[in-house]
Amino acid sequence: MPLPHVLLSAAVSLDGCLDDTGPDRLLLSGPADFDRVDEVRASVDAILIGAGTIRADNPRLLVNSPERRAARVAAGRPEYPLKVTVSGSGDLDPAANFWHTGGEKVIYTTDKGAEYARRAGLAADVVPLGTELDWRAVLEHLHDRRGVRRLMVEGGGRVHTQLLTQGLADELHLVLAPLFVGEPTAPRLFGPGAYQGGRLRLLETRRIEDVVLMRYEPTAPGTGAVASAADRHWLRLACELAAKCPPSRTAFSVGAVVVAADGTELARGHSREDGDPVVHAEEAALAKIGPADPRLASATVYSSLEPCAHRASRPTPCARLILDAGVRRVVTAWREPDTFVPDADGNTLLAKAGATVLELPEYADEAKAPNRHLLG
Repeated sequence: MPLPHVLLSAAVSLDGCLDDTGPDRLLLSGPADFDRVDEVRASVDAILIGAGTIRADNPRLLVNSPERRAARVAAGRPEYPLKVTVSGSGDLDPAANFWHTGGEKVIYTTDKGAEYARRAGLAADVVPLGTELDWRAVLEHLHDRRGVRRLMVEGGGRVHTQLLTQGLADELHLVLAPLFVGEPTAPRLFGPGAYQGGRLRLLETRRIEDVVLMRYEPTAPGTGAVASAADRHWLRLACELAAKCPPSRTAFSVGAVVVAADGTELARGHSREDGDPVVHAEEAALAKIGPADPRLASATVYSSLEPCAHRASRPTPCARLILDAGVRRVVTAWREPDTFVPDADGNTLLAKAGATVLELPEYADEAKAPNRHLLG
């Protein structure tokens, strides 16, 4: 199922604390960074915070700039992003600023928590998710029912930790403040857990007055039949590579990327690469990796099109090349139509051989774009 782009945003001290233990909120950055956050808020469809942050900080979560609000309205968007919180118990103060400032609000909770939230008269759309909270269900509902394509998450540390450990965060904006808190019980940004992001890729560093903004994105593939944020990143890249293929009337344009379990890109390729009129994308990528590379056994192949199970141009189809290389996880965007090969069911061949195959049809349009001339 499609999910919003999830952007985690936080400021921390040099020793990793979100706040101190005093009665007042510790301000970790200054006016210039607050304005940057306001700009990011104005760019998103929704802002999410956990129930603990509502209780501790009582934030308003507004777009403060009148010019940015006016620009949103001029673009046909609500003046303020949707405000979202998640609470298993539904036990939140109905007088909190969260409910009485900005635009629409929604609370995701359990069936039991929904009863509590409704009795409390919380000024929000109350969405029960069953007996337990489920972050993927939250994100799917935001995408499908509320039209959220870009979600900013402003805390707290438990929420950030859960989204990262479940492989659901696409981007991290981390501001480092030049001070130490030094209190052992002070709240910290990240807690213990089995993090799925692997080694993060640094996208940007920027000095803003006396703080430093660092933008990262996860790189490590998922480990099973559920897509991670990094899976979506790598599949988008495969679709971008497909657009680089020399055009053809007799073959599809396909892109492929091979990624190690730690998020290291091992190789990439695309159809008809380097002037070879019959080379396939997966074939081109795998040919760049030594066959004895131990990372292949835990790697993932991302292909904009389902790997072929039959081909006339060469004896070994790409699905078989993937299996022979030892790869046992494949993520694709689009099932191969019968345009050139009938019953082109590479995903089934892979699955029957024990590979995990994950199809993300939300990227099918991107994969089809360089092939429109072949699809009638």
